Amino acid sequence: MFGNNRNELRQVFFNCWRLKKNDLPMDALQTVIASIVELHPEYHHLLEDEKFIDRDFSAELGESNPFLHMSMHIALHEQISTNRPEGICDLYHTLSKIHGDAHSAEHAMMECLGEALWQAQREQKQPDEAAYLDCLKKIAEK
Repeated sequence: MFGNNRNELRQVFFNCWRLKKNDLPMDALQTVIASIVELHPEYHHLLEDEKFIDRDFSAELGESNPFLHMSMHIALHEQISTNRPEGICDLYHTLSKIHGDAHSAEHAMMECLGEALWQAQREQKQPDEAAYLDCLKKIAEK
């Protein structure tokens, strides 16, 4: 999104949420980020206190990383808006109908996105778009 520094990336969420709460002007990307934050009230308290900017979140302790979660929403928005990989836009609309709304569909899609990213990192290569789309098709068929 803006670099490789974890705290700089996280600062973007703090800034966008502050802009939204204060009804200040935002560019298109800031608007997307603020709308994603708005859909996650469970994270609002984190974004209102910058001491959380450097916090580690441990999956082993059952904690999910809110910054990773919201970043995955951003990635999905980008994929859907560009239809890349090709066909994801149709799958998104199908999953939105199945799950009743776009936000729930994105949460379902995150399972496949997370798997694709994990595999790519493990194998040190680009994500396999075909496998990613196959995963999305399977959850659309359930």
